Amino acid sequence: MKNFTGKDYALGVQHLFAMFGATVLVPLLTGFNPALALVTAGIGTLIFHFCTQFQVPVFLGSSFAFIGAVATAAATKGIPYAQGGIIAAGLVYVVLSFIIKAIGSEKVKSMFPPVVTGPVILVIGISLAGIAVKDALNIATSDAFQTFTTLGFTPDTILNLLIALFTLAVVIGFSIFAKGFFKLVPILFGIGSGYVLCLILHAMGLYHMDFSAIVAAPWLNIPYVTPGFFSLPKFDWGVIISIAPIALVTFMEHVGDITTNGTVVGKNFFDKPGLHRTLLGDGLATLVAGFFGGPANTTYSENTGVLATTKNYNPAILRMAAVFAIILGFLGKFGAALQTIPGPVKGGVELVIFGMIASIGIRSLAEANLDFTNSRNLIIVALILTLGLGIDVIGGIPLVLGTVSMRFSGLFVATLVGIILNAILPENV
Repeated sequence: MKNFTGKDYALGVQHLFAMFGATVLVPLLTGFNPALALVTAGIGTLIFHFCTQFQVPVFLGSSFAFIGAVATAAATKGIPYAQGGIIAAGLVYVVLSFIIKAIGSEKVKSMFPPVVTGPVILVIGISLAGIAVKDALNIATSDAFQTFTTLGFTPDTILNLLIALFTLAVVIGFSIFAKGFFKLVPILFGIGSGYVLCLILHAMGLYHMDFSAIVAAPWLNIPYVTPGFFSLPKFDWGVIISIAPIALVTFMEHVGDITTNGTVVGKNFFDKPGLHRTLLGDGLATLVAGFFGGPANTTYSENTGVLATTKNYNPAILRMAAVFAIILGFLGKFGAALQTIPGPVKGGVELVIFGMIASIGIRSLAEANLDFTNSRNLIIVALILTLGLGIDVIGGIPLVLGTVSMRFSGLFVATLVGIILNAILPENV
């Protein structure tokens, strides 16, 4: 990192903030070690960049798609068996990468014209919007959500909203009016300003912040696999069958994320370095994470949103963020401090970065000059949007085959339907 400037380090910290919350949430829900999840996310990101010839500005973090199956395996069989299932999922990615290498990315690319990718990108951005609003109001938990839906806006939720709007205003202000270095790090200044505001309100007794996690955390923390320092993966066919097929679902999400990332950057990553390389990177990262005791990895839309906001697409900045994540996994107090960032502060930033992703989808549709008087285009876009967003409202589509259970996300179903409709509907209707 000797050639990086202070500006570059600040950009790397922004990406660290963007991935942190979601990456540590998955292990908390599945029984894995959050510190180890950070370490394996960082290592996985570096593996991905090596596989993609250091060309794709992507961060890999914990995948939400595996939560149900992994949590069940960890609870019933133990974490080592869940590790074995995650390794198997990584191998599925690797096999898919070889298949795509054999048939060529052009065949895959033809399946994803703008009429499919545009609304898919919209689905990615809009599906994250609810998270942003819940965080802004600090109603991310089910109990808080129930309270909000029963009582409506209370003094607490109004204060949360004001904090989020203050953070949002700082981000907008730095994005539009700042010059030079300050214009490149609006998210970092937004989080910093929002956090300072919360500290002031806390000191005045108007807002509560809990610092007990920082006090309790050690300065140095050696990540370990529960229940021991290191636990070798174990393999069970029932667990493998329940976890590995999820990689077929996340493959579609991977394609959508790489498409979005390429659209933001203005490059076709399907051609160079190639979809087979991005899949191989994702697969090897997931395989390594499973071996060391981390959750399955996936490309992160949150970091793509940061790229869209800052317009800095240097892949080295993402690698820097990966190194920061690894270091953070060993620094107990710093990691605990990041976890004290209030929900409204995160929400204020998320309102921008998640919306940016959706805006990219609109831009790709506009730049493709699609004819929306053509019923074919209207039908494809309409069904991708309604299925992609509607299915996530009900929590996905469950599929149970004997002891094997999985859940299909709205993004997966929408992408699959878009591909099929694009292939079978005649061009001029």
